[in-house]
Amino acid sequence: QVQLVESGGGLVQSGGSLRLSCAASGSIFLINTMGWYRQAPGKERELVAAITSSGMTNYADSVKGRFTISTISRDNAKKTVYLQMNSLASEDTAAYYCSAETGSGWFRRDYWGQGTQVTVSA
Repeated sequence: QVQLVESGGGLVQSGGSLRLSCAASGSIFLINTMGWYRQAPGKERELVAAITSSGMTNYADSVKGRFTISTISRDNAKKTVYLQMNSLASEDTAAYYCSAETGSGWFRRDYWGQGTQVTVSA
């Protein structure tokens, strides 16, 4: 089992920055990939950025050059993934969800955080 707790959302002006944090606990040694997704009203949830346990990253085209994903493991019990968001625009307004993937194939399992709202004002 993996538990995910997000923080860092809020209201920011266009062009501003925010940093989202997601603390993973539990069986973190099973995590292959951690990521951030977002869902705006009336739209489907989309991948924003992801990072593998080996440090490979993947970004949505819409955030490349503006967002940076990173992770820190301080001990064997907790792992934190960050999403640094710069040059925010109104189209970045959405609920942001942290995710963690464990296992593969039939044994793959996805975990989700509760979500944190990011609102960018003009």
